[in-house]
Amino acid sequence: MTISISVVLLLLILAVVFLRNGALKFSHALVCMLLGFYLACTSMAPTIHSGLAATADLVSNLRP
Repeated sequence: MTISISVVLLLLILAVVFLRNGALKFSHALVCMLLGFYLACTSMAPTIHSGLAATADLVSNLRP
């Protein structure tokens, strides 16, 4: 749950930065958000979740 909240916050921050810089229009952000909601309801959702979890585990194990 913590990882998914962190990813959502990161994506939200990126979307706000892009909106402020004019690189992302509000309509584009809305379409991306709707795509995410629809994608979460598909059968691909567990695969995407496990891929993100594996990537987060890999990154958390890296030591600088």
